[in-house]
Amino acid sequence: MTLWKIKLLYDGACPLCVREVNFLKRKDGDRGLIKFVDIAADDYDPKDNASLDFETAMGRIHAILPNGEIIQNVEVFRQTYDILGIGWIYAITKLPLVGWLADALYGIWADYRLLLTGRADLKTLVAEREQRLKACEERCVIGNRAIANRETS
Repeated sequence: MTLWKIKLLYDGACPLCVREVNFLKRKDGDRGLIKFVDIAADDYDPKDNASLDFETAMGRIHAILPNGEIIQNVEVFRQTYDILGIGWIYAITKLPLVGWLADALYGIWADYRLLLTGRADLKTLVAEREQRLKACEERCVIGNRAIANRETS
C-alpha cells in the first residue's frame, strides 16, 4: 500500500537541491506524504522509479505520482507544495502565462545548474557513475566468488 502522495526524485549531490529537500522534509514532518529518492546515490534504480534512468532524472526534476504518472519541471514543485499544504507559494504559476514563464526559467536553471553549483557536466557525471558502478559490480562478483570458495573449502 502506497502511503506517499508523490515520489520526488532529487540530486543529493546538488547543494541547492538538498537545501530544498531539507525544507520539504521539515514541512512533511512525520506524515510521509513525500517519498524522497536521491538519484545521485549509487543504489538509485530506474526500475523502482518509473524507468527514469540516471541521465534523464539528472537533466530535470521529476516526480512520480502513486498512479505511475511522471511529472517534471515546475509542475513537480506545484504538486509537492500543494500536497504539503503550502501550495500558495507556487499558486501564481498555475496561470498559463506565468506557468509558461516559470517553466522556461526553470529550464534555463536546469541546463546550467551543474555548472552553477561547481560540478561536472551531465555527460561526465553519467560516465563517472557508470564507471563507478561497474567497478563496484566487479568487486561484488569477485567478493562473492571468494566467499563461495571459502564456504566450499
